[in-house]
Amino acid sequence: MNYNNPRILEINTRVWLKKKKLTSVAEISESQIDEWKDLGFDYIWLMGIWKTNKDIVAQYCFEPDLVNSYTNALKDWKTEDVIGSPYSIDCYEINPELGSEAEILQLRERLNKKGIKLILDFVSNHLSIGSCLVKEKKEIFLPADEYLFRNDPYTFFKSPYNSKEYFAHGRDPLFPPWKDTIQINFYSNEARNFLIETLHKISSLSDGVRCDMAMLSLNNIFYNTWIGALKKYGFEKPENEFWSEAINAVKSHKPEFIFIAEAYWDLEWQLQQLGFDFTYDKRLLDRLAGNDIKSVKDHLHAEKEFQQKSVRFIENHDEDRAAAKFGKDKSLAAATIISTIQGMILYYDGQFEGKKTKLPVQLGREPFEKEDDRIKNYYYKLLRITKHSAFRKGEWIMLDPIPAAPSDYSFENILIWQWKYENHLFIVAVNYANTTSRCRVKFKAPENKMIINLNDILNSVSYERSVEEINERGLYIELKAYSSHIFSTSI
Repeated sequence: MNYNNPRILEINTRVWLKKKKLTSVAEISESQIDEWKDLGFDYIWLMGIWKTNKDIVAQYCFEPDLVNSYTNALKDWKTEDVIGSPYSIDCYEINPELGSEAEILQLRERLNKKGIKLILDFVSNHLSIGSCLVKEKKEIFLPADEYLFRNDPYTFFKSPYNSKEYFAHGRDPLFPPWKDTIQINFYSNEARNFLIETLHKISSLSDGVRCDMAMLSLNNIFYNTWIGALKKYGFEKPENEFWSEAINAVKSHKPEFIFIAEAYWDLEWQLQQLGFDFTYDKRLLDRLAGNDIKSVKDHLHAEKEFQQKSVRFIENHDEDRAAAKFGKDKSLAAATIISTIQGMILYYDGQFEGKKTKLPVQLGREPFEKEDDRIKNYYYKLLRITKHSAFRKGEWIMLDPIPAAPSDYSFENILIWQWKYENHLFIVAVNYANTTSRCRVKFKAPENKMIINLNDILNSVSYERSVEEINERGLYIELKAYSSHIFSTSI
């Protein structure tokens, strides 16, 4: 597969359509698709497209912590704004409030004609506790009994269809269970077959899937999370990992269908080896947020294959908004970093406008926030710059800044790399500190020239510099706090 450092835009579909005053995905305009194309997006991820179960909202979506999160995000929220989590899926049918399968296929075709591919969600770990499959396909879920239920009624529950049957809620072992969900049993052949059939169906509607909490499906993780129930019912560890079976099954029919893993706990490499095309890079976000410049540099020295398969982001629906988490200036510096390195670059709707409110996924309406023109203009310029073939097909090389003067250690604050493609050379320099920093940097300047023109296309300024100076002493760079250069030149 040719990765070409693609760009993906995540859209909270239910909220986005409401904001745009659209009643279905069929009403997404050609001008909107053209704008996505102009900004360089290769993938649009329609998050939350599947049917949910309204009947469980009242019972599970008004717990105190959730209510507090609604109030923090949307001061005037009303009961009807709470529409349930899009990750508590009733069944893999398009939510009729968002469109139909025919309309999704039509949208996909329109996107594909503009060179954009469509990504949908796949949640392997669980389904809605109210899913009709709890009754119709109970063999795919993790069973429990009255003893387990009485000892841990928060994790286990009694079937609403049979008072003698018990099941487990879906969970991440580091957090309390998601009480609006039911846990799928990855040690069950019936469950694996069901999930693979579901993926085949999704592959007929889209060009790829973003797989929610993908590491929870790994055999060892699942065993350690559910050891009590698995032992009680005599479930044995499968010979193969679920993901290798599932990805191989789908790609044998559709080799270009892509799998993106939401992944944590340093299991990204393992998931890549099981066939994932891309895996989340939460570690980079944490290091950028922590202002640990050395660890960011070390992180970007990882193997090329790992980097090309990493999903870089500074916000998504699970994370705090970048403008709030980082502050305006630092968020733009972080955006410049993730936008100009190797890998898939993920942006979230509202990021370009500088939104600060992290919206709980259970809400169907977002608060009004005034757009930040400076942030929006910066992102739009950055996105259009990085559409250039050099950032997609070129060779990426980390450069090493050196002191601009004795005892000036501010060079350590600057991250620098280059992209080289055909006769194009781009030098990216980011001062990731809250103070002015200086450095010099050497790179291979054209030997047949005495003077090189460096066009800073990010700041619309041009410089002429001596090739001899660059080769011998290094290009001098001085950047104000959280500022960046993107130099373009011909070689």
